[in-house]
Amino acid sequence: MAITEEDRLDGRGGAFAEALATLYPELRRIAAVQMSRAGPGSTLQATALVHEAWIRLSGSHNPQWRDQSHFVAAAAETMRHIVIDRARRRAAARHGGGQLRLDIDCTNLSSLVEDDAGLLALDVALSKFTSSHPEAAALVELHCFGGFDVADAAGVLGMSRATGYRRWRFAQAWLRRELAPNG
Repeated sequence: MAITEEDRLDGRGGAFAEALATLYPELRRIAAVQMSRAGPGSTLQATALVHEAWIRLSGSHNPQWRDQSHFVAAAAETMRHIVIDRARRRAAARHGGGQLRLDIDCTNLSSLVEDDAGLLALDVALSKFTSSHPEAAALVELHCFGGFDVADAAGVLGMSRATGYRRWRFAQAWLRRELAPNG
């Protein structure tokens, strides 16, 4: 990798672009290894990680890579920082850090209960929900216990399909939180 003094100063010269093209498969392999260590819940793909690292490296104020190996090492370190930064954001309380993630796209709320005690807990939660959100509760009853799909239940209640789906998602989240073991 021939790097001129100009390339060293701005990091955007022809050698930088050439290095990226030449080393892309190696950078992609490193990114895949980094992502395998990221653990479950990571949504970043290896290709996106390479591109994010390239953006950060190309924006460096004064990169001074001696050769291809030095560039690859810098890219690997940058990828590590990106993965760690994303993990920190996911672990932050405002992003739900430490919370158990529940699938709120489930269409059968009764799957939350496994026995009669659970069914009774669902009934209590639904009664509580009805007192504060009667239209959404009616939608839940029509969908879960009446056999209507969400769009049809929304139509029966005189609301648009979009409003019906918004209220359905809200109801699912509210009931899941209410029925959670620590709730």
